[in-house]
Amino acid sequence: MDLSRFFDSYPGSYITQAFFHSAVAGAVVEIALKSWQIRSPAIRQKFLLLAVVFPIFSFPLYRIADSGRDSVYFRLGALFDSGRWMSVELPASIPLGAILILVFFMTSLVFFFQELFPVLKHALASGKSPMEEVRAGDDPAIAQALESLPAEKPEIFVLEDEDPMIFSATGRKGSIYLSTGLLELLSVEQLRAALAHEISHVSRSRRPYMVVVFLLRILMFFNPIVLLEFRRSVQDDEKICDEMAASLTGKPLVLAETLRRLYLSQEAPANGETAKGPSVTEKMEEYSHRLNIQSRIDRLEKGYAQWSGGEWFVFAVTLLAIAAINYYVV
Repeated sequence: MDLSRFFDSYPGSYITQAFFHSAVAGAVVEIALKSWQIRSPAIRQKFLLLAVVFPIFSFPLYRIADSGRDSVYFRLGALFDSGRWMSVELPASIPLGAILILVFFMTSLVFFFQELFPVLKHALASGKSPMEEVRAGDDPAIAQALESLPAEKPEIFVLEDEDPMIFSATGRKGSIYLSTGLLELLSVEQLRAALAHEISHVSRSRRPYMVVVFLLRILMFFNPIVLLEFRRSVQDDEKICDEMAASLTGKPLVLAETLRRLYLSQEAPANGETAKGPSVTEKMEEYSHRLNIQSRIDRLEKGYAQWSGGEWFVFAVTLLAIAAINYYVV
């Protein structure tokens, strides 16, 4: 395969410039978040998604605005010319462009197996009726936990499973599934906090904002920068639901303790219980998950200040900076 022909073609130029445009967008967003000390997850999420959405449209829009943007003259004055770097040879005469294509391929695999397939499976499952091992959530503890929550109550189903778990299905009619193990583990107050968090997810799912963003994110399935920034925005979504749940219950410390009991206080399996230990990748994912849970707990325990004033001004300045810099990244 002639890599130079690929990178000079429209698809090749689009993919390459989308990658570098997302990298610039991510860097500018990070500078903006730190400079203005933006800690609100709802506002942070809007900024992080710039690196997801902007590179989808930047390349064609720049071409419409300036048809000579790919000319030799323009590239000589550009801040960064990707065409020069793609032909640089690494040891063993391997062009840098081949490494980038490998990165795109590996990122695509991660996207399909870790993001797209689970979403499709969840979407198909959410439209089905409960399975035989699932019963209606008419337990007294659930009724007591829901009683004082000032929110629309979704359907609750209980799974006969000794492992503590809780999750929401956000189809046409939102519902919450929890296990008998969870009912045995949590007190009524902690159960109320866990249900409030899932109710918040159901409530947010009725807004098409994140659904539209995910559909756009699919177009950037090959882009590792988009992969990272989108996952960061999903983590912020959990913090947004934490805030909503704390607002519903009025007890953020109870939610913090609930998260600790569910995700950080579970005993490890006894020695010899499993024939095969977790892989390095699984260990890294578990470590990352625990760090994220701990950050949510710390935030609930220490409190969080709401960032006020100038949100859209800062957002507009950040967007203009991204657009101006990326215009000279070809």
